[in-house]
Amino acid sequence: MFTKDSFQRKLFVYYFSLFAVFTASILIYQYQREKEYRIGQLDAALESYTNLTDQYIRHEGIYSSGNFAKLDSLKALIPTSDVRITVINHDGKVLYDSSVKDYTHLENHLHRPEVQKSIYSDFGAKLRESATTGKDYYYYARFYQDYFVRAAAVYNMQIQHFLKAEKTFIIFILFLFFVIWLVLRIVSRRMGDSINKLKDFAVTIRRGGTYDRNIQFPDDELGVISHEIIKLYKQLRRTKDELTQEKEKLFSHLFVLNEGVAFFSAEKKTMLSNNHFIQFINIISEESTISAEQVFQIKAFEAVNQFLDETLKSGTEFFLHDLPRTEMNIQVGGRYFHVQCIVFQDKAFEIIITDNSKLVKQRLMKQQMTSNIAHELKTPIASAKGYLETILESVDLDPEKQRHFIEKANSQVNRLTKLVGDIALLNKIEEAGEYYTIEKVSVGKLISEVVDSFQTMINRKSVEVEIDVDPELVLKGNYSLVFSIFQNLMENALNYAGENITISIKHYLEDDKFHYFAFSDNGIGIAEEHLSRIFERFYRIDSGRSRKLGGTGLGLAIVKHAVVYQKGEITVRNRKEGGLEFLFSLPRFIETK
Repeated sequence: MFTKDSFQRKLFVYYFSLFAVFTASILIYQYQREKEYRIGQLDAALESYTNLTDQYIRHEGIYSSGNFAKLDSLKALIPTSDVRITVINHDGKVLYDSSVKDYTHLENHLHRPEVQKSIYSDFGAKLRESATTGKDYYYYARFYQDYFVRAAAVYNMQIQHFLKAEKTFIIFILFLFFVIWLVLRIVSRRMGDSINKLKDFAVTIRRGGTYDRNIQFPDDELGVISHEIIKLYKQLRRTKDELTQEKEKLFSHLFVLNEGVAFFSAEKKTMLSNNHFIQFINIISEESTISAEQVFQIKAFEAVNQFLDETLKSGTEFFLHDLPRTEMNIQVGGRYFHVQCIVFQDKAFEIIITDNSKLVKQRLMKQQMTSNIAHELKTPIASAKGYLETILESVDLDPEKQRHFIEKANSQVNRLTKLVGDIALLNKIEEAGEYYTIEKVSVGKLISEVVDSFQTMINRKSVEVEIDVDPELVLKGNYSLVFSIFQNLMENALNYAGENITISIKHYLEDDKFHYFAFSDNGIGIAEEHLSRIFERFYRIDSGRSRKLGGTGLGLAIVKHAVVYQKGEITVRNRKEGGLEFLFSLPRFIETK
């Protein structure tokens, strides 16, 4: 009927046990009371016989005459023949016994239980076997000044039946017990059904299921509680849905911010971080595989870590309008970062990293842009003009020298053409980027093509190229721009890193939005003061050597603009082992159904 340890079963057992104890107590009490009442009736009957005997002895003067044989005539006055009358003096000597003929020789009766009890009480009664006759009697003794009068009834079936309690009451109680048992079963089942419905509702909700909207609860206090719980659940569900929507908005907002943002629990476990945060801490740490939680191990963040340790361990209560916060600036590799840390009321905290390098670079670029373009265009034009004027003014110039000057002028024109082409490419990326088609790009195949295009120079300079990129890796971007990224990085390394070097192309990390690449060499590297400017247009570390090698000073600027156009980021740093390392990100290709 019940499941093991169910609420319905427990409820039924509790009330049933309580009622069973109550019923048993009533039965025991009533049985004992009925038994005592029956014994009292028997005592009253035997008392009337002892009183009658005493009155007869006194009326006939039997005690003074000692003729107790006269008491035999008293038997006719007693309606029951099984009653035994005994008279005992105060010393215990039997003076008369209606059931024994030679009573003068009976043993002393002073120590009989009923006689002893009558000495200290109004009467004495005892159910026992007679030592004289060997029969079971119910004795009743009473002391009358000079003697004891004892009346005894043979304990036969009639007396036994008389002393038994009536069974009618017991039958009635048992019937009532059965009726109450049925009522308890019905009540516990109804209450148990309500509790089970509420339990099923709670279990279904906990498992993420849909509850039965037609569920019916009883029209009582338990039903009211159940309905209120469902109302509270609906309110919490509605609030949770609203919070989920706001959370999704927040997540979407974080991933379009230019700042690096990360949220941590009070135990310094990452709750959320965007790709900018990962990129920035990798730059600051000078490592390429660091995760968000490892930010607390970076020496540059030591002040922030110390602030967090002091704040999180304190027992101070924080208020929304006055949350603990700290700020600091970090400069590394020619880049400037502004770091903020805010601790919330629940001891969770947020770290925000803002890259201010771009603002500085833009300001410098605007100042130098006009002069750089003019200077870069002026040099090849002046050289070509000089060669051509020499040819025009020297009419008798040797044909061989004339050809030499023409070739020099042509070289400068070619350099000017490449320069104009690079400038046009940069302007197209910045101002006409919508003309680039975004598509699925196979990076592994593209890198192989770039390496093949420089194979002659690679062999000539004894360069080893190591590629750690999955051949099946694909990303979302424009093929031409991605090709120009790896092409210009490869050309830059081959031209300026030196000979007998190793170039490494590595895909070291990915998240939900981006792939992260590292392009490095173990060549000569560059001085730290140049790192912050190598992506600037026309910036050269060694302008004479760069021009000699045919460089325009725009290769790395094209790389940066191509990365940024495709929503990625790029930075550069000197490797501890020597050489340069470029770290950049490009968007993932996500299949749509």
